[in-house]
Amino acid sequence: MMRQYELVERVQRYKPNVNEALLNKAYVYAMQKHGHQRRASGDPYFSHPLEVAAILTGLHLDEATIAAALLHDTIEDTSATRAEIDELFGPEIGALVEGLTKLKKLDLVSSKAEQAENLRKLLLAISEDVRVLLVKLADRLHNMRTLHHVPPHKRLRIAEETMEIYAPLAGRMGMQDMREELEELAFQYINPEAFHAVTERLAGLMERNRGVIGEIETQLAKLFEQYQIEAVVKSRQKKPWSVFRKMEAKALSFEQLSDIFGFRVIVDTVEDCYRALGAIHNTWSMVPGRFKDYISTPKQNDYRSIHTTIVGPSRQRVELQIRTREMDRIAEYGVAAHSLYKDFGSKPNGQGNQISKDTNAYAWLRRTIEALSEGDNPEDFLENTKLELFQDQVFCFTPKGRLIALPRGATPIDFAYAVHTDVGDTCVGAKVNGRIMPLMTELKNGDEVEIIRSRAQVPPAAWESVVVTGKARSAIRRATKNAIRKQYSGLGTRILERAFERAGKTFEKDLLKPVLHRLARKDVEDVLAAVGRGELSSRDVVHAVFPDYKEERITQAPKPREEGWFNLRNAAGMLFQIPGRSSRKSRRGREGGGSDHGALPIRGVAGDLPVRFAPEGAVPGDRIVGILQPGSGITIYPIQSPSLTAFDDQPERWIDVRWDIDENMRERFPARISVTAINEPGSLATIAQVIATNDANIHTLSMARTAPDFTEMLFDLEVWDLKHLNRLISQLKEENCVSEVRRVNG
Repeated sequence: MMRQYELVERVQRYKPNVNEALLNKAYVYAMQKHGHQRRASGDPYFSHPLEVAAILTGLHLDEATIAAALLHDTIEDTSATRAEIDELFGPEIGALVEGLTKLKKLDLVSSKAEQAENLRKLLLAISEDVRVLLVKLADRLHNMRTLHHVPPHKRLRIAEETMEIYAPLAGRMGMQDMREELEELAFQYINPEAFHAVTERLAGLMERNRGVIGEIETQLAKLFEQYQIEAVVKSRQKKPWSVFRKMEAKALSFEQLSDIFGFRVIVDTVEDCYRALGAIHNTWSMVPGRFKDYISTPKQNDYRSIHTTIVGPSRQRVELQIRTREMDRIAEYGVAAHSLYKDFGSKPNGQGNQISKDTNAYAWLRRTIEALSEGDNPEDFLENTKLELFQDQVFCFTPKGRLIALPRGATPIDFAYAVHTDVGDTCVGAKVNGRIMPLMTELKNGDEVEIIRSRAQVPPAAWESVVVTGKARSAIRRATKNAIRKQYSGLGTRILERAFERAGKTFEKDLLKPVLHRLARKDVEDVLAAVGRGELSSRDVVHAVFPDYKEERITQAPKPREEGWFNLRNAAGMLFQIPGRSSRKSRRGREGGGSDHGALPIRGVAGDLPVRFAPEGAVPGDRIVGILQPGSGITIYPIQSPSLTAFDDQPERWIDVRWDIDENMRERFPARISVTAINEPGSLATIAQVIATNDANIHTLSMARTAPDFTEMLFDLEVWDLKHLNRLISQLKEENCVSEVRRVNG
């Protein structure tokens, strides 16, 4: 176990004026508090926070962070308190330790909501001070290094959690070396067979190519000497997880991979980066499509470098990364490289160090926290955050030259929402590089995107399945909810206007404000939407506004006929004079319990078996299936009918049938729809008139009072085909008295 003085010496190597007293005090305090506690390995528990602190010295972090690492488990696992740590070490270290203490273990076997809440806490704590994340990542790294001591049944869960959350989070913060080690350690437990196979292949490949690697390094060094460029050339090998992921994603064999080995060129200045690039491309041919300039357009995690692939010495493909020493430091340490050590030691206990928030990594974190605060449910937040963690990037531009970084696979809709939520909500089209393109177009690096807007636009709910960014998904979901809420609010307003009119009163929205508490709603729009959805009775609203009001007339609903079914042809034909035509032959077949084969234009039925439709009906345009009914013929069902599940275990009864319609034979077919309408005089007449105007026929109607303000009506119709039915449903939805229309399938 590392000694007290050894820890101090580690910090002194990069910070000579180290606050030894602070580190010594934290070392002794943590060791005393953890006392005789043991880890799963049998080692003293204090060895764990000590190793976490050692990992952080490798990132050149300040004394406050090192002290917080030593203390990070004291509040959670010992008798220590926040007040005690504040008193001994100051509020800055106390806040770091408490921030870590609040974070519970992310448990993939728990509910998604619980896991999402834990991730939410982590990101909120990081947004206050990124050093919380640095300690947490170091904590996870040491736990992964010692995972073999953990009981076997826990290893896979911890490894998956590391691969899904911590490794990509380290990558987003620019800490690539830590990300790669976390991925490699997790890979061993998630897929041990693949890990050992890839590791062995890599070791064999390294042994066979050792001479080639040395030759390439030598030739690159000679080239830079010829061009008088001061450069250091280092070879590197892809990690096992990176190799396996590429093989899986692109369906490649190990032998087909061409970039397992790469070379890093470290120079002094940005100018030298481009000089080195010119020298390389003048000497060897570049592989088309394999050049990326992350110096002019840095990644969101602040990574900067030039990537190119050449056909180099011995006709080998060689992948090169060209960067300055400062860029290399940021690529290695990520956000930890942005430490600002000015005025260190001017505050008590050696505190006062800050890590700059003017970084792209912090910008990503702020956007994530912004999405978090926009009210997504926990599961959506977890899904969206994971999406953003795992996605590679493309860089696009607005017409004014503003750079927008997006996940790979992003569309102009994602771009619009990345610019501003209002731009996304009003997007109706897009120009990509000056040409009007579909909104589903996948954007590429360097695309210039101009969004065409309209204030009349409401984002379609279908967009949610197209976009790839969490921000766009959240905004579309929110806009859809608002549009539905607005629709229900308008319906609720009309219901209340009529209810107040029946009570001899005049409805005004301001009348609802004083009685919101009685109605258990937070604002007037909530009341209106609740009435529109049928969750709140208009009668209750009237009584809340006018407590002394008494209804003088109680309207009884008409009693339904036997079994609640009306023959609308007789009753409505007399009352509403509904025009309409139907095929007597098909109607007689259904009413009489069936028809002969010749009456139904359907192929796939042989012989003279009687054929009938299922109660919910089927119309040309539906995909259909026949079910053999022993002794009574064949019943035709639409393929989406839930009733078909009853026959899943009887495949011998399924008959493949399809429509065979003669255009000259005009025949209507049965379909069932449900209409929820405002419960007021004239609603049924309005609905019946729409049906009649659309040349459909009402066969039967059942009615059920579902709420004081609404009535649900179940119509059995006769229509020409699926287009005819969909057109009718769309027009019914446009009526003010109609709340909902849907087709009933079983």
